[in-house]
Amino acid sequence: MTESAVHPRESLPLDATPLDATLLGAAPLGAGPLDTTPLDTTAQLLSRITDQLGTQLSHVTRNGTRRRMPPTERPTLVAVAHGSRDPRALRTATALLDLVRELRPSLDVRLGHIELNEPLLPDTLAALHAERRGQGTRAVLVPLLLGRGHHVKHDLPAAAAALPAADIRIAAPLGPHPLLVEALCSRLADAGWRPEDGTSRSAGVVLAAAGSRDPDSASDTRRMADLLSERLGGVPVIPAYASAVAPTVPAAVRALTARGRHRIAVASYFACPGQFATASAAATPWIAAAPLGAHPALARLLLQRYDEALSTPAYAAQRRELATA
Repeated sequence: MTESAVHPRESLPLDATPLDATLLGAAPLGAGPLDTTPLDTTAQLLSRITDQLGTQLSHVTRNGTRRRMPPTERPTLVAVAHGSRDPRALRTATALLDLVRELRPSLDVRLGHIELNEPLLPDTLAALHAERRGQGTRAVLVPLLLGRGHHVKHDLPAAAAALPAADIRIAAPLGPHPLLVEALCSRLADAGWRPEDGTSRSAGVVLAAAGSRDPDSASDTRRMADLLSERLGGVPVIPAYASAVAPTVPAAVRALTARGRHRIAVASYFACPGQFATASAAATPWIAAAPLGAHPALARLLLQRYDEALSTPAYAAQRRELATA
């Protein structure tokens, strides 16, 4: 399978209204009619500011943390991880979803696995369906997967189809996307990559991915390699795979070495630690980055994919198309 600063706009849930906006008279989403009564005196202005400030502070505890707001009617975000026997994988996925909850406190966020770890995706959906009986089950499955492949095209639609009475949408996989480039560069920097390495004639990068026989998955990984190369200043980035397809990570290292590239880094294109990530890192002759893990950019991307799925009116047709691909 599968911390740069969080963007200030993403740090607020969609149903929260920034304090400065309320002070300027902007109405929160879903609020009643805006009070447009003219303010005749400074005292009236100060009174309104005080009222708005009191409302905002009522959502904050004494230690400065934000109170968890009551659940909204938004569909549940179910992040779908692959699963791994490596115990770090579950801890990492859980930490990532904690970041998602911090970004959008009012959103119900849950985890499901395709295999190897609990809770399994069907169990997560069954529990959600049991809780919402009589209210209607609404969820968005967001793959914690980095490209199109069998799991995205078949396993997720099958899990959704098992609950025909539920409104379950399927989001796009995480990659390729610029936010993943941000996380990859951050992890490389943590491992020892320097800005000047991007223009060095001796440096190169292997983008190590899980691998899939689905050509769309390989295409997505190649696109990520191109984006990463561009962000790093043009250094060659070769996609390589831990299973299913060629080249392997050792083969990609040899290819770069043959081109005179001896400072070769492995960028770990895995959402969470696991056997593939560990084996890929072991093949590097220089530095190996950690998996993407609980990175703020990844948390923002999960929410973006969730929002995109909700804004796509033809999601039902998309589900049928994925199920028959």
